[in-house]
Amino acid sequence: MSEGIAEASTNLQARIAGSLYVIIIVGAVFAPFPVVPSGLMRGDAAVTATKMMASKSLYSLGGAAELVVYACDIGVALIFYELLKPVSRRLALLAAFFRLAYVSIAGANVLNHFAPLLFMSGGEYLTPFRPDQLRAVAVTFIRLHTIGFDIALVFFGLHCIVAGYLFFRSSFFPRILGVLLAVGGVGYLVNISANLLPPGIGAYLFPYILAPAGIAEISLALWLLLMGVNVQRWKEQAAAAKRESL
Repeated sequence: MSEGIAEASTNLQARIAGSLYVIIIVGAVFAPFPVVPSGLMRGDAAVTATKMMASKSLYSLGGAAELVVYACDIGVALIFYELLKPVSRRLALLAAFFRLAYVSIAGANVLNHFAPLLFMSGGEYLTPFRPDQLRAVAVTFIRLHTIGFDIALVFFGLHCIVAGYLFFRSSFFPRILGVLLAVGGVGYLVNISANLLPPGIGAYLFPYILAPAGIAEISLALWLLLMGVNVQRWKEQAAAAKRESL
């Protein structure tokens, strides 16, 4: 009876993590792209500000989607720790730390997403500034949002590398998931270097650098959601880890 409950609990955690990951993937695709100024545009300040103000509701919804994504990331970090600690408790804790650090930085960075709306609101306290000055400040915050997210992705990339190693070393997940996730984590780290290149080159390389990460996270989400965990092997590895700790 207790073994059946434990098996159901472990697989339930895996499927919850898979469901949260699907939300993360959908939200991460939606948040930056509905309105161009959501952090990706480097062009004319007037054009950027005009597009943003023409779609204020959608732009705000993109910021809300970011917050939902980060809330789901917290759940995934905690569940991954529970699932992966039989492989190595310390490394599982390190992976959780990196993902939670990513959430902390990216969550605080959402302020930079909403700040342009404040400067473009037309409030009386903004009358000392000329319209072109307000547009320039708004676009500066948009770019700061991009930089802040890139910084957060460093920690997410480290999380993917450590978690990928744990998935690879586990006996209860396919090793290919771990390889893909670790390679994707390296891609997130390389992405920072690509952003230092001229905009045209960086934009060209962006899909190729992050494609492995997308494949890895989609594969992992679907596996967790549809297949779950090999509970028997999970229990065996957990028991072995417990014996080694004694």
